[in-house]
Amino acid sequence: MMKVHLSKELKEKYGKRNFGLRKGDTVKIVRGKMKGKEGVIEKISGEYVYIENLKVEKQEGKRVPVPIHASNLIIKKLVLEDKKRKEKLGVKK
Repeated sequence: MMKVHLSKELKEKYGKRNFGLRKGDTVKIVRGKMKGKEGVIEKISGEYVYIENLKVEKQEGKRVPVPIHASNLIIKKLVLEDKKRKEKLGVKK
């Protein structure tokens, strides 16, 4: 599981600096060409993350998803549907 830095609000709330990424988390891009954009994680493949509605048009006109390296992201909102994930954060029901 890849770990990514949490936003300031989440750091204060949970007392953790980073946390594992998961499909459905809302992230913000902090480095690179797509800097400043936010979105929900659609797919995780190796070290790269694909974000919903973040696509680039190729020369032949085809729209393809843009791979973003996990080190360029900050988690803005966590999906807390999983019991194990809640336990790791210390969230009680």
